[in-house]
Amino acid sequence: MTKSTKVHLSLFLVSLIYAATFSIAKEVMPYYIKPMGLITIRVWGAVSLLWVTHFLFVKESIYGKKDFLMLLKCAVFGVAANMLLFFKGLAITTPINAAILMVTTPLFVAFFSFFLLNEKVTKLKVIGLCFGVFGAILLLLGPSLSFNSSTLWGDVMVMTNAIIYAYYLIIAKPLLHKYSPLTVIKWTFFFGGLLVIPFGFTELKEVQWQAIPNSIWSAIIFLIIGATYITYVLNAWALRNANATLVGAYIYLQPVLATIIAVSIGKDSLTLPKVLFSLLIFIGVYLVGLPNDAKSKI
Repeated sequence: MTKSTKVHLSLFLVSLIYAATFSIAKEVMPYYIKPMGLITIRVWGAVSLLWVTHFLFVKESIYGKKDFLMLLKCAVFGVAANMLLFFKGLAITTPINAAILMVTTPLFVAFFSFFLLNEKVTKLKVIGLCFGVFGAILLLLGPSLSFNSSTLWGDVMVMTNAIIYAYYLIIAKPLLHKYSPLTVIKWTFFFGGLLVIPFGFTELKEVQWQAIPNSIWSAIIFLIIGATYITYVLNAWALRNANATLVGAYIYLQPVLATIIAVSIGKDSLTLPKVLFSLLIFIGVYLVGLPNDAKSKI
């Protein structure tokens, strides 16, 4: 299996897990655990797993104050602000609004990649990004779409989160070329965990732990291991071995996979428009993932 294939499989798995996360997280919050409390559990659960895994398989040290400052910056943008803004925004706006706003992330990734990483921007990549965002918006559009004053602050938070996450993908890339992905994520989550404690501590004190059924504990374990630990490690590995624009473009697949999951559990039905819109997204991801061609550079 080629490295390119492994990158695509990793990013596909990340998108699949994220697509399932929306429904699973809704089972846990806010009835059993409120959003900020759940984020704190997710982050510190992942911190524990990352430190054990790193100790067993990597045992790599960070050298230089500058790198620690960059890791702290990654923690702010990639963990603390990213998760807090998204979950808080999701609580105020609608899931449809949030999903549509999140598919703008690849556009911001491409923007930051061009100006900060000097990645080549080709005509095919631009066309691919346009195909992806167009297909994702068409797939997600529906009668429940409602951008209005009641959801405004939630929409702003989710959009800000999209920009912040795109920036995180860019600033993390130099560190991932210098250190193992596990080393970078280990310290990013440790610093991020310290940052989220003030926001989640009060909500954690309110949790009635004895009232949480086994099914909800299973959901919490999935959110820690799958939606946090595995996704961040795979994303970091893929980011080390591919351009940031491709990593960001896989966000387009999340609404497609979310639709497939919904159909499989009887929550939605498959229609010809959904198939066609999904095809647009797959074409977009394929074009973004093509190697840069100097002749097509903009």
